[in-house]
Amino acid sequence: MADVQKREVGQTAGKRFWTNDMEAIIAITVVLLILGTINVFSSSFIFAEAEFDSPYFFLKRHVINVFIGLIAFGVCLHFDYHVWRRWIVVLLLFTIIALIAVLIVGPVVNGARRWLPLVVVQFQPAELAKLVAIIIAAAYISIKIKIQQPLNLLSIQAVIIGLMFLLTELEPDMGTGCIILGIPMLMLIVSGLDKKKVYKLAALGLAGATALILKEPYRLERLKITYDPWSDAQNYGYQTVQSLSAIGSGELTGMGLGVGVSKYDYLPEAHTDFAFAIFCQENGFLGAIFVFLLFAAFAVYAARIANKARDEYGQVLSMGIMILVVGQAIANLLMVGGMIPVVGVPLPFISYGGTSLIVTMAAIGILINVGKQGEKSG
Repeated sequence: MADVQKREVGQTAGKRFWTNDMEAIIAITVVLLILGTINVFSSSFIFAEAEFDSPYFFLKRHVINVFIGLIAFGVCLHFDYHVWRRWIVVLLLFTIIALIAVLIVGPVVNGARRWLPLVVVQFQPAELAKLVAIIIAAAYISIKIKIQQPLNLLSIQAVIIGLMFLLTELEPDMGTGCIILGIPMLMLIVSGLDKKKVYKLAALGLAGATALILKEPYRLERLKITYDPWSDAQNYGYQTVQSLSAIGSGELTGMGLGVGVSKYDYLPEAHTDFAFAIFCQENGFLGAIFVFLLFAAFAVYAARIANKARDEYGQVLSMGIMILVVGQAIANLLMVGGMIPVVGVPLPFISYGGTSLIVTMAAIGILINVGKQGEKSG
């Protein structure tokens, strides 16, 4: 009887696509990287040819970013994830200095200062701030949980994260700033924040969002036309209308790779914020569902890694990284689908974006390291 059970277990294991949660995350990441690389080229080659006299302009830079991202992934994979908590002061100082520097010397692009030009890539400090905020929040929350003290809304860590948010908002980049501030908030809630404090946090968040929207008139206009973009289809609703048109024209199986017409100067930011609209136009409903399932699977396996982590810090850090990847994906998909205002949040792996891709790869490397150590301790 025991031999039969062993054979059944062996046969079941043999049918698995992977032997552990970390392999699953790596496989999902590789598939998303491949899809993203194809989509970056397909969605950008028309614009690249018109503006830079080379259809491969963005593809070449994307490949460089993938290579740097793989290096970042490898480094974070092999370093004990506790290292980042010990080095948080250095990481924080570097990030704050970079956020200040970009406001002073960063080139103005579309009315905003967000990038520092480096030798090989354009560095966006706010993207690094997302990961630094997660590490800071994870360190604070895990200590509170370990010593069995209640989580607080106001702390030194919260002030530091708020400072990074403020510097990002000054660029201005409200979408990225909200991620820097929002993910630690979600981490607090998931980690067991008292219900009364959750209500206070929700009230503060609503008040803060209202103030930010009223601060810039165009934000209020974007909010007004969210649920009826056709009422201002040539102005504030233009991107949403074009995005929905691109998605709808893809139908079930899509127009075909490279054939999508919306990238022909119809849809602004076709290779960045709205890259998924082009993906849907060329790959259809079936392609879109496949991407949804990949991110859903990522969430499941990342949560499993968090559940098996060897300590509280690993658990909270893993959940923060899961929210970073999947939360941004949800925000972008809702934006591209016209269900929330245009906020400038990229779709991880699918949208073109150097620093975003590199930071995401580094975060996944940390996640895999948490999983490896959790498996050893188990």
